Amino acid sequence: FSGEEIAKIANTYHAWRGEKNAGEYIDIAGFCKSATANEIASVHSFVLTPGRYVGAEDMAGDNVPFDEEVSRLMSQLQEHFRESKQLEEAIMQQLQGMFS
Repeated sequence: FSGEEIAKIANTYHAWRGEKNAGEYIDIAGFCKSATANEIASVHSFVLTPGRYVGAEDMAGDNVPFDEEVSRLMSQLQEHFRESKQLEEAIMQQLQGMFS
C-alpha cells in the first residue's frame, strides 16, 4: 500500500471508532461499510464476505451494459491473441534464420 492508501484506511478506522478529531465516519461503496450485528446475523446469515456489505465502487460515467462490455473485452482479447501469434511466428522465423 502507498502512504496515501494507508492513511485513508487509518483515518477511516479512527472515524468509525468515533475518535476525537477523526471526522465523521461514512460508508463508502467499494471501500468500507459499518454493518450492525443484526444485519450480519439476520440479513446475511453470519456470512462475513466483505462484498456483501461493502459492494462495488460506483464508476461515474460507466453506463455500458455488462453484456456489451464483456463483448467488447472479448473482441479486444481476441485481437491481442492474433497479435501475439503473429509476434510468436516472427520470432520463430528470426531464430530459425540465425541457425540455418
